[in-house]
Amino acid sequence: MATDNKPILVSAGQLSAFIARALVSAGLPQQDAAKVAHLMAAADLQGSDGHGVIRLPQYVKRIKTGGINTRPNIRIVSERAAMAVVDGDNGMGHLVMSHAVDIAIEKARSAGVAWVGARASNHAGPASLYVRKPVEQDMIALYFAVGNANHLPPWGGMEMLLSTNPIAVGVPAGSGPAIVLDMATTVAAYGKVKAKAKRGEQMPEGWMIDRQGKPLLDPTRAEEGFLLPIGGHKGYGLALIVGLLAGTLNGAAMGRDVVDFNHDHVTPTNTGQAVLVIDLRAFGEPAVFKAAVDRLAHDLHSSERLPGVERIWLPGEQSHQRRQKYADQGIPIPAGLVADLVALAKELDIPALVSEQPPT
Repeated sequence: MATDNKPILVSAGQLSAFIARALVSAGLPQQDAAKVAHLMAAADLQGSDGHGVIRLPQYVKRIKTGGINTRPNIRIVSERAAMAVVDGDNGMGHLVMSHAVDIAIEKARSAGVAWVGARASNHAGPASLYVRKPVEQDMIALYFAVGNANHLPPWGGMEMLLSTNPIAVGVPAGSGPAIVLDMATTVAAYGKVKAKAKRGEQMPEGWMIDRQGKPLLDPTRAEEGFLLPIGGHKGYGLALIVGLLAGTLNGAAMGRDVVDFNHDHVTPTNTGQAVLVIDLRAFGEPAVFKAAVDRLAHDLHSSERLPGVERIWLPGEQSHQRRQKYADQGIPIPAGLVADLVALAKELDIPALVSEQPPT
């Protein structure tokens, strides 16, 4: 157990097994629970701690109150050669988007490119999870989603009508790790605010402001303000466009129709997501493209740096390093979250998540 507010270290396998037990106890079928648990643990393994096991109590509450369909009929409702719309039937978002990505990969193999949108989905964890599988197939992938609560007003306004609406892009590389951009259209994703609160940390200035326009630094007071968009009005515009592509285009929730799943555990969220997959083979030999990516990565890494800068990073490299580190040393789980998971285990009458120090 965690002591003195220090995090415990758990293996990815241990974390995944605990999540799966909790989801099965809450009502998910074993196979679906295992798939969701694997993706949730993968989020924590790469350091996306605002979208991993921290969300488990929330997911369990929605499942137990009927806010999520535990036996969804996830199906294609509209389809052409290079596109499809998937209805998730209010299933777990991880299941809906995994299915959508598989469809996009298969369509891209034949058409060269494929766009698959989803509606009636749910929160699905970090965006980068859904671009990695196409990358492993020598494909470029782009992912878009409408966030599960509105935390962003239109530029110059105060009514929160937009969400963090994330974007992820995965680009295969040769000798180095894939280039993976995963970003919210706000300066910080709301999950990071939640993670700061669990760790008892303050937010940096620039993440949020209150309704008087003053910096909001205490994550436990997040509901008193709203997130700021990246790049000012440009981030607001980007959030709007992502919402139109991932939400409105698919017949999913957008604007005032977005359900705040932080407070409403019963109403279906009708979350919208979309993935675009591009097969490198449609443009030439994948090895040639990946070699060009490697050369560009080398140029960026070796370019002249500002004083005091030790390294120039490419998108995805830091999460890649965390994945390797946490696989070797264990995933840190903050003490505040450990307490929540202990309470959840008691509620569900399952074995608790126990610290497992990695072998030395």
